[in-house]
Amino acid sequence: MTDTVKRYFEAFNAGDTAGMLDCLAEDVAHHVNEGAIRHGKEAFAAFCAHMNRCYRENLTDIVIFEAMDGTRAAAEFTVNGTYLQTDEGLPEARGQTYCLPAGSFFTLADGKITRVVTYYNLADWSAQVA
Repeated sequence: MTDTVKRYFEAFNAGDTAGMLDCLAEDVAHHVNEGAIRHGKEAFAAFCAHMNRCYRENLTDIVIFEAMDGTRAAAEFTVNGTYLQTDEGLPEARGQTYCLPAGSFFTLADGKITRVVTYYNLADWSAQVA
């Protein structure tokens, strides 16, 4: 199942939202760092469109961990980004760059990701772009 997670991150770094969606189950639960849980591929695609409008990000130093039964995985990585367009409720975007550690947790079934949870330190990000 780590192949699915690896493909998900490869698609992310390629800016390939369709490739990311291909890794997800139809009823995926997307737990974002701040905000409500989004359910389904359509909500995930809308989130990606918003993120792509406001941020350009590349993930490096990705390390993927997998549970022995293959139903769970986690990844630790570094987010290298540029703040492109002001996101509502956040500091003004002026092309600031940032670099911060982050992690994601996954639930998998039948070769698809059914749950994505991503965490990063928002205070750290805010300080870097302030």
